[in-house]
Order: sequence, then structure tokens, then C-alpha cells
Amino acid sequence: MTTSTRGADRVPAVLVLEDGRIFRGRAYGAVGETFGEAVFSTGMTGYQETLTDPSYDRQIVVATAPQIGNTGWNDEDDESSRIWVSGYVVRDPARVPSNWRAKRSLDDELERQGVVGISGIDTRALTRHLRERGSMRAGVFSGEAIAPESELLARVQAQPHMKGASLYEEVATKEAYVVPAVGEKKFTVAAIDLGIKGMTPHRMAERGIEVHVLPATATADEIYAVDPDGVFFSNGPGDPATADGPVALMTAVLERKTPLFGICFGNQILGRALGFGTYKLKYGHRGINQPVQDRTTGKVEVTAHNHGFAVDAPLDKVSETKFGRAEVSHVCLNDDVVEGLQLLDQPAFSVQYHPEAAAGPHDAAYLFDRFVTLMEGQRA
Repeated sequence: MTTSTRGADRVPAVLVLEDGRIFRGRAYGAVGETFGEAVFSTGMTGYQETLTDPSYDRQIVVATAPQIGNTGWNDEDDESSRIWVSGYVVRDPARVPSNWRAKRSLDDELERQGVVGISGIDTRALTRHLRERGSMRAGVFSGEAIAPESELLARVQAQPHMKGASLYEEVATKEAYVVPAVGEKKFTVAAIDLGIKGMTPHRMAERGIEVHVLPATATADEIYAVDPDGVFFSNGPGDPATADGPVALMTAVLERKTPLFGICFGNQILGRALGFGTYKLKYGHRGINQPVQDRTTGKVEVTAHNHGFAVDAPLDKVSETKFGRAEVSHVCLNDDVVEGLQLLDQPAFSVQYHPEAAAGPHDAAYLFDRFVTLMEGQRA
């Protein structure tokens, strides 16, 4: 339930965590109540891309940067058709947006889309709490939604957990659409939408790829009806352990040895298709400043992340799978989490992070070129 009201910054609000920790502040955006998994994002910029990323479905995002909203909201940087976060938590909202592209303020856009937020709390203390205790269920309540603490806590604790949640179908497109190649068309790619960001097919289009974006429920017949040179599996929300349909679909693609590229949720799907397990991270990786090493080159990249689950694959050896040899190609330097996989005997690879890099950084853009190289090799 949400309601909108002007002057929301004067309305009291409360954030309640499932372990009983409570933070009090002021309403930001819409006034009402919302529930989700409380997670923190370490990016100092790019909040518009974060809020419209479908991978954040059913999550209350905590911005660790102290001031949010300086650049307002424009009509160019959305990664999808709407805001997907279930709630937003900031410390010091900008009083006035200041950017030549801004059409309105961030809080006006949150209010317009009915997104309940809270401001004026100690987000550093909250982030430290989530790092120590892990991401957890939470609720934001403001205005008339505020009730006795025991009642609010009980309502938070009644919410579903993110582990075991199947969310990719609710954020994916229901109808197929085409993103045309920029300039000369060189390749055709079938992209499975599990929560795709708008910049991803654009990055492929820049490389002469015509991208056919298909629903998460697409079949192998529908993939090969577009006569693809390659197949792409996108990012998306939820627990990959629930994604049996996409795993079966990727298995069919691997059996035909079509060049394959996956990112984020797509990396976890590849891991499962190869026989590896997945698990939930304590508090995940979210932000645009995560250090990852490409083990195939030895180079370290600063990368954009949004994932709360990871692939359980061995870092110290090449694994034998039903599709040949596989290895971990990328690893996070903060905690040794698997950040990429590649097959050595056929053209397939994936990464756990976001090489489309909206709002940056751009260190990993070469991965789209690597996909092109796989398709060129297959065609030759």
C-alpha cells in the first residue's frame, strides 16, 4: 500500500529489520509501506540505473553514498520501463537537483511511481549492520502506516525470504521485440530476458548485432526460429536454484554448441547447466566499484555488480562437465567469489557482473567483443 503526498520530507518514517533493529527518519518519495530484502549498494553515482534495474525486484536498496539525488531524474538513463526496487533508503537527499538533463527530482519520481522510501537515517550504521548480520527482510513505513513496533516487526517477519524466490518471469518481457543493429548488420543474437537492462542489447547493437529479445519462457524452437549466430542469457532477480526452465533452455543451446554468453543471473544459469551448485551470499555484491580479476589475462577490472547469489565452482582446477572442460575465468578480489565461467571445448562463457556498465565503469566492455569473436569463429 502506498499513497503520495507533497511535503513527504516532513512525514515521519521508520525502517524495521527482521532482527528487530529499527531506524527512524523522514519519508522520501511516496508515503505508505513497503517490504523487501534490505541490501546496500556502494555506487557513488548511477542511482537512476540502479533503481530501474529489474535485478533489484523486491529489494529495499540502501545507498551508502551519503548524498543522493544531486543529478535529479532524466528520461534517458532508465534501464527498463519502471522503477523495480521495492523501497529506497538514503541519508541526505539533495534539496535541489542540478544537471542539465534533469527533468524532475528523484523524490518526485519515486513519488510518481509509488516507491516508498526513507531519508535522514544513519546509512553507515545500517550498512555495517547488514555486513555483520547479512541482508535480511525489512519494511519501510511512513505516515499513517506507522504502528506499534511489535506489530511492524511481525509484519516484516511474515514476508517471504529471497532464498527460494522465483522472480525472473515477473520482470521479463511478455512479448518478443527486436533491437536493430547500428550500421551494418553482422550477426543475429537471441537474448533471453530474465530481467535484462536496456543498455545490454544496445551494447550489442553497437557491434553490428541484431538482438531478438525473447521472454523468459521462450523455447529452443523459438530461439532457433530467428536463426541466431549466438544466444545471450541476461541478468535477473531471485534465487537461481528456482530457475529450472532457463537451465533446461541453456542446456539445449549448449547441446547445439551455439556461441553463448551470459551475465549475472545468466552466469548462475550456466553454472547450474554445467552441474555446479549455487548459494546465497551473506550480503552480496552491489555497486559500481567491485574489483574482479580476469584470470585468462591477469588483468584487474573495476566492475558493476548486483547479485546476492553465486556459483559454487572450484577455483583451483579445471572441471569436467557433460559439455567438456570448464574453468572459473573471473574472480572477485574482495572475497574470491566466482565472477565468471568459460567452457574450454566449445564457445560458451559468462560473467557474474554487468559489462554493459550503465552507469559505469567501462573496464569490462571487451566482453561483448569476446562474444563477437566467438560468433566469428563459429561462422568461419
